[in-house]
Amino acid sequence: MLIKYWHSILDEPKESLEWHQNDINDELEELAEAKEFIHWWSELSDVAYTYTRAKWSGHNLKRPINLGLFTFGLVYMFPKYTLRWTFYYSIGKKFDKKLKITEVRNPKKPEKLRVIAQRYNIDPDEFEKEVKRKMKYWVFLK
Repeated sequence: MLIKYWHSILDEPKESLEWHQNDINDELEELAEAKEFIHWWSELSDVAYTYTRAKWSGHNLKRPINLGLFTFGLVYMFPKYTLRWTFYYSIGKKFDKKLKITEVRNPKKPEKLRVIAQRYNIDPDEFEKEVKRKMKYWVFLK
C-alpha cells in the first residue's frame, strides 16, 4: 500500500509490460556488475524500484529477487528516489510555479538533463545551469 502511494506521488509514466521487463533486466545486469557494497546496494534499490514501478503500472510479474534482498533494496530505494524527485520538483518550481517536474533520473548525467529539459519545455542550457547550481547544496544517494 505504501509503495503504491509513493509511486503515485512520484507519478512516473506507466509503460508497457515489455518496457518494464527490459528495464528490470537492465537493472539486474547492473546489479550483477556492482563491485563495492554501496554500489551494489544502490543497484539493488534500482531493481526494487523498477519492479515496484511495474507493479504500480498494473503489471502482474514475479519479483526478480528474493524477499530479503527486495526488502533491503526498499530501504535504500525510498530515500534515493525521493531525494531525486524532490530535487527536480523544486527546480521545476524555479522555472514556473505551476510546473511539476516528476523525474527520478540521476542529475549527475548531463545527457539525461537535456532530455528532461526538452520534455518540460525548458531551455536546456538554463536547466542544466540550475541543476548544477542546486546540486552543490543537495544530498543525493549513489
